[in-house]
Amino acid sequence: MKIFSYMEQYDYEQLLFCQDEQSGLKAIIAIHDTTIGPALGGTRMWTYESEEAAIEDALRLAKGMTYKNAAAGLNLGGGKTVIIGDPKRDKNEEMFRAFGRYIQGLNGRYITAEDVGTTVEDMDLVYQETDYVTGVSPAFGSSGNPSPVTAYGVYRGIKAAAKEAFGTDILEGKVIAVQGIGNVAYNLCRHLHEEGAKLIVTDINKESVQRAVEEFGAQAVDPQDIYGVECDIYAPCALGATINDETIPQLKAKVIAGAANNQLKEARHGDMIHEMGIIYAPDYVINAGGVINVADELIGYNRERALKKVETIYDNIEKVIEISKRDGIPTYVAADRLAEERIEKLRRSRSQFLQNEHHLLSRRSR
Repeated sequence: MKIFSYMEQYDYEQLLFCQDEQSGLKAIIAIHDTTIGPALGGTRMWTYESEEAAIEDALRLAKGMTYKNAAAGLNLGGGKTVIIGDPKRDKNEEMFRAFGRYIQGLNGRYITAEDVGTTVEDMDLVYQETDYVTGVSPAFGSSGNPSPVTAYGVYRGIKAAAKEAFGTDILEGKVIAVQGIGNVAYNLCRHLHEEGAKLIVTDINKESVQRAVEEFGAQAVDPQDIYGVECDIYAPCALGATINDETIPQLKAKVIAGAANNQLKEARHGDMIHEMGIIYAPDYVINAGGVINVADELIGYNRERALKKVETIYDNIEKVIEISKRDGIPTYVAADRLAEERIEKLRRSRSQFLQNEHHLLSRRSR
């Protein structure tokens, strides 16, 4: 992998390698874009096949955070960290405190949070060395479990997508097929049930399914059958890549809107569902409630203010649909365009400001 060529191609700003021999820390921090503000993105710990695979993952995830934060209307750029190691065996206090010192050395250019393989407890250790971390324990002023807030944002996004597909955002009587009943999806189902939607659910965890059946009157189906059920809305909330060559022909829903990341297996699958007339709410726009929530911690967490910002996911989905119709493009492309347009506007604004400052200084020096 030619690192500088890759960074130049996708306009990355910075790539840092951090190691601490005593603790075994091997971390890679990727900062993609700070045009809008400091980079925010979580820390992932994983047993990568190679150092190159870890670098590629950090870069890919950092770019994704730039788009997610920009589309969410946050004044934050995109970054990500990966720590090479087994999260079940290789963690220790020294590792995360050493990592915290590296983050502190960036002076606020990058702010981290938990991600796959890391926990609130890990972030508490990072917090011992730096203020530039979110998602710590509520005792330190954090927002706590992000799942309910993420679910609320997805619920708002579903309503916006439903409005485009059905002419109304009222979900009462709508049949919604929810794939996966984890923490986010459970809270999502609660919102949908309270509005009077009819739920069809599936999960490999039978206890989660039974809970949804008992509490929300949901109909349970086998995991492989969820794609072909008669429904209005398909809500993927488990693994990614569930929109693919095998599942698309089975879909009967007019809307795809759920909490899962990377729902399209390939970009062309977004083209396919667009041609079928299915309204797709792009994943990183609709599931941004979690990052919106932790971003509020940076100014002193206020739950009411955070939820008000999460509600704007409805507006963001509407903007994506508007761009899709305006430019004749699938919504997954429109989501990127929404983020890129915001970044470019702020880049031009900053450039103009600097030019004005330079002009003013030049006049004063005469």
